[in-house]
Amino acid sequence: MVVTRFAPSPTGFLHVGGARTCIYNYLYAKAKGGKFLLRIEDTDRSRYKEEWVEGIIRGLRWLGIEWDEPEVYQSQRLEIYRNYANKLIEMGYAYRCFCTEEELEEERKLAEILKKPYRYSRKCLFLSKEEIEKNLKEGKPYSIRFKVPDDTDITFEDLVHGSITYNTRDLGGDFVIIRSDGFPTYNFAVVIDDHLMGITHVIRGDDHIANTPKQILIYRAFGWEIPKFAHLSMILGPDRQKLSKRHGATSLEEFRRMGILPEALFNYLVLLGWSPGDNREIVSKEEMIKLFDITRVNKNPAVFDYQKLLWMNSEYIRMMEDERLFEVLKEYNEYLKDLGEGYEVGEEYLPLLIKLFKDRVKTLRDFFDYGVFVYREDFPYDPEAVKSRLSQEGIFDHLRELGRRFENIEVWKAEEIERVLRGYADEVGVKHAVFIHAVRVAVSGTSVGPSLFHMLEYLGKERVAPEVKGGGKKDHLSKIKPHFPFTENPLSILHLYSSSPSPSMKIPIPPNSLSKFTPPCEFSQLWK
Repeated sequence: MVVTRFAPSPTGFLHVGGARTCIYNYLYAKAKGGKFLLRIEDTDRSRYKEEWVEGIIRGLRWLGIEWDEPEVYQSQRLEIYRNYANKLIEMGYAYRCFCTEEELEEERKLAEILKKPYRYSRKCLFLSKEEIEKNLKEGKPYSIRFKVPDDTDITFEDLVHGSITYNTRDLGGDFVIIRSDGFPTYNFAVVIDDHLMGITHVIRGDDHIANTPKQILIYRAFGWEIPKFAHLSMILGPDRQKLSKRHGATSLEEFRRMGILPEALFNYLVLLGWSPGDNREIVSKEEMIKLFDITRVNKNPAVFDYQKLLWMNSEYIRMMEDERLFEVLKEYNEYLKDLGEGYEVGEEYLPLLIKLFKDRVKTLRDFFDYGVFVYREDFPYDPEAVKSRLSQEGIFDHLRELGRRFENIEVWKAEEIERVLRGYADEVGVKHAVFIHAVRVAVSGTSVGPSLFHMLEYLGKERVAPEVKGGGKKDHLSKIKPHFPFTENPLSILHLYSSSPSPSMKIPIPPNSLSKFTPPCEFSQLWK
């Protein structure tokens, strides 16, 4: 039976590269009718935080990934590693090293002077039994080193990269498997755990290729079956450099905060290196399980395209049933509130937000940011929109008259609202667009948005007519000052993105604005 595992180190939030590795392990195990396991490699105590462990588990469950057995924690298995290291000593494959850090540093300096790659001198390999017992009796700290055979080729067949060969001359000499603090090194613990957990396929990032020959040596020393290896290429940013925070969001937590759906992120990450073979881009998890094969993963690095992820997220939002989307938006806002970033939106407003914005938004957060005029009476106005659309002479008199005419509409439908507005524009000899834009700003605070007449229909006559008659709270508009630039108003991100030459521009939103959230990466150009 195929058994795979994901083994993250809790030294930060789960990176999308790690998440993709996890997904590939999960899909391959499920595709083969096997088991998928989770191991937390928490032996680096200097960087360990409990919150990182919780974040990893929470992120994987949010992504829709479950493991088939209770998770394993390396920090709870130190005695196991020590026992197996002692077995290697007994079998002659490992030895105690009593060298101090100062002595090892002297060796490194000498190698540097001689311009040779550093290899441990094996000084402690040749200690007599009496010397070892004396050091142990004196309580001298020691590490345990694995004895690397001389000038030996190690070849393994990688399921992604094909045949790979290393010579032991290139492994840096006898490597430490147990540190002097009693904690195992990565290369040792991973072999012990993978063997005891019955792992048949090790699927991980290609930064671990160089670790593989050392691990194979340990497998051979114990006489254990060696698992199959598959090393995944790294994920690059748009500039083809390793994906990092300078490119934008990189962790599951950041994408969740942005309002990315877990189904969309799962789908997108799978396609960063694998394809179902028919050029489809929207693929369900069930289909992926049927089709996934690790041998068809591309060995070339994949480029993370934020815009494509946003497009995919918008597609998943559009495909979602309104009833389900209602629950998703409720849960998402509760999640934001737990982070201190939530929106004060009553549930009764969510159906209207869905009706107005479902076909236009790219993220869940967009519903609340761009629909603020739906659920807040004191919604902000974009100064640029006010300046360009409500500055014409006599515009407020026209809006008052339009508001009165709106009040007299008996059947409040988009077609009737449009007929009244255009009829009045023709009557007074003003271009239709002038009133269309002015009404939009008066009612929503911004010059862009959903189809105006349908928006007015959905908002209702009781809400729209007074807003239009009041000229968009004319008294309030007169108080808008230059110190309120559009970048302080989440709504006017619309204006910025419609004119920004840089699709990856980051817009800061101050803590005192509608949302405390600072976008971790580029948002979409929302209105097209």
